[in-house]
Amino acid sequence: MIEIDGSLGEGGGQILRTALSLSGLFMKPFRIFNIRKGRKKSGLMPQHLTCVRAMQLISDAEVTGGKIGSPELVFEPRGVKAGEFLFDIGTAGSTSLVLQTIIPSLIFSKEKTSIILKGGTHVPFSPSYDYIAGVFAPVLAQIGISIELKIESYGFYPKGGGRIKVDIFPAGDIQPLRVAERGAIPRIKGYSGAGNLSSSIAERQKSAAIKKIQSGIKDLGQLIDIEILNVSSPGQGTFIFLHSEAENAVAGFTSLGERGKKAEVVGGEAADEFMEYYFTNAALDKHLPDQIVLYLSMTKEESLFTTSSITQHLMTNLSVIGLFNEFHYSVEGDIGKQGVVRLRKC
Repeated sequence: MIEIDGSLGEGGGQILRTALSLSGLFMKPFRIFNIRKGRKKSGLMPQHLTCVRAMQLISDAEVTGGKIGSPELVFEPRGVKAGEFLFDIGTAGSTSLVLQTIIPSLIFSKEKTSIILKGGTHVPFSPSYDYIAGVFAPVLAQIGISIELKIESYGFYPKGGGRIKVDIFPAGDIQPLRVAERGAIPRIKGYSGAGNLSSSIAERQKSAAIKKIQSGIKDLGQLIDIEILNVSSPGQGTFIFLHSEAENAVAGFTSLGERGKKAEVVGGEAADEFMEYYFTNAALDKHLPDQIVLYLSMTKEESLFTTSSITQHLMTNLSVIGLFNEFHYSVEGDIGKQGVVRLRKC
């Protein structure tokens, strides 16, 4: 039984999600304690419990401690099965984080798995649906993993109610990722969307993002294409997503609206994050590394990539992965600074 201290590193829900992913993938049971100990509301929240329930169903696991607020959990998988599943978080909890929890266990199944996820699609502290579809999924395709996504309804905080469909296809050997240089960025694309609110808000978000990028990066002034979306949603909300597609790498930058937050601030936040990435000349944005190292830890050939920022999320994830799977890694760079990551299976 693998023992995991949930207060490790940044001490968030990612520790539990990674453990669930790897437990299902390698059929290794684990016990985690001090779940989210450093958070204002510690223990399991509805979103985390949905991840547990999803993995329990997919891997026919025996679970002890799977309740709201539980500080401890024992998870014992017995066998992964593909099929058709529906998982409803019941709140505005992130559908993206639930999806990322269950993908690793299913990619080596012999059949396609089809999943419907209901909850938040554009909510704080998680990848937006656009990031998953525009950045995460394409990078998975580069390393030999195929998923197809479709959004049917957008879910914003606090109401949620978003709905996405995902097909996960059987994969062969995972391929290494080697991307040391980003290359030129010929164009920035993206979306500025509003659900059940005036489209003028989305227009203002778009204008603010373009204006800020034009003032900071002269060469990209005329190469920004942001589409305005009026999206279907049970609630109200706005977002902007900027998609950078360079010669050798894709990256994404999301900002979300909220009550009392000006549209110009929303657009400016996404622009600032893009420009921070742009001026490092790194290949991967700061959010992607911790999302893909789990897969790269399974390749015998070395993966190497540069990132605009080494995050505590990345370092914590590397530590948790090592509890389930032996692999070598090195990280050059300080937390919060750009760096180089190398890793391969032992």
